Amino acid sequence: MNIEMTKSHYNTIIVGGGQAGLSVSHYLQQENIDHLVLEKRTVMHSWKNERWDSFTLVTPNWQCLLPNHPYDGDDPKGFMKRTEIIDYLDRFAAKVNAPVIEGIKVERITRRAEGGYCVTTSEKEFTCDQVVVSSGGYHQPIIPRMAERLPESIVQIHSAQYKNASQLPEGAVLVVGCGQSGAQIAEDLHLEGKKVFLATGDAPRCARFYRGKDVVEWLEEMDYYKMSVDKHPLREGVRDNTNHYVTGRDGGRDIDLRKFATEGMELFGHLLDYDKGELKFAPNLARNLQHADDVYNNINQRIDAYIEQNNIEAPAGGLYEPVWAPEEEREIYSLETSGITSVIWCIGFTPDFAWLDAPVFNGRGNPIHTRGVTAVDGLYFVGLPWLYTWGSGRFSGIDQDAKYLSQKISEYTASALDAQKQKEVA
Repeated sequence: MNIEMTKSHYNTIIVGGGQAGLSVSHYLQQENIDHLVLEKRTVMHSWKNERWDSFTLVTPNWQCLLPNHPYDGDDPKGFMKRTEIIDYLDRFAAKVNAPVIEGIKVERITRRAEGGYCVTTSEKEFTCDQVVVSSGGYHQPIIPRMAERLPESIVQIHSAQYKNASQLPEGAVLVVGCGQSGAQIAEDLHLEGKKVFLATGDAPRCARFYRGKDVVEWLEEMDYYKMSVDKHPLREGVRDNTNHYVTGRDGGRDIDLRKFATEGMELFGHLLDYDKGELKFAPNLARNLQHADDVYNNINQRIDAYIEQNNIEAPAGGLYEPVWAPEEEREIYSLETSGITSVIWCIGFTPDFAWLDAPVFNGRGNPIHTRGVTAVDGLYFVGLPWLYTWGSGRFSGIDQDAKYLSQKISEYTASALDAQKQKEVA
């Protein structure tokens, strides 16, 4: 929607033009609530510019349930590739036709003494009654300070910059981190014939398929995805959990780091430091691999219990048996003799909400909220992991979160109008 920037006040301003922000816009349009979406780059920028070429969804296509835009392809149990995801999101954006301004950066949001908010941008200043922050929680790529001491000849990039193996120089690659991005990028490089060194962490893993079904299908049947954060055993602590590594590549499969090791990938514990030509690792590789396998087996055992309790006929299951184990913990490794010429940092992001002046953040800079609603009137968040359920940060749960927040925005609007009428009568 082409927006003229002549108007300065809106009921609601949405910061961020990804799938979460547009989902809120979808419902606000249904409520006839005046609003504006501000996007500092372009709509769906991250999906188009911060994913590697072989990227696929790790959740099956049938879980793509954006508002009025469920997956409509011919492979519901498959996993969309990057180009298919972009097409799916482009069609969603066209369908929503949100009132959005692209290429405008929100520099500061402050509360007004008379109520509402002042939104200072790179173009002009707006005011609004309510604000929805839908910019996600992955803002600043994490690259440790030790990176500054690596030789200048080593090419260093973050996972958000990785596209494919051809962008890297000849030689081996050190991938730091084995969460979803790290494990999948390590696999991509490995399949391309690159010598890969992988510094592991405490990321868990899960099976892709178990006892005749995608594990996601079993968990859906078990109502896991309906569990709200306040019902989860970890409560809000689940928001800090590292995602399980698995892949949707080539129709979906497990990612087994032990198997990669049998094929020549070099595995290490947590990367601690670099000093005087030596990479230093924690002696926890065996523990990291065991932790991932324990989580893998635990999930499968919960599925076993569900199958037994409900007398479901299914193929036999069983525990994962390790195909490789480290003979020793390698704590020091020479960078020069390793042949490593590039490093990919896959250790995540930190949130950066410095532009939002509101007392709603915890000590780690994450917003405090209940289902996206903060303690500050008219201020909301959407699109964050476990905002309400497992699907809140994914295509499967954004719809219910956006609908809920739009109702809260509508209620707040109605309440403000009633208060204004009573004031006028008085």
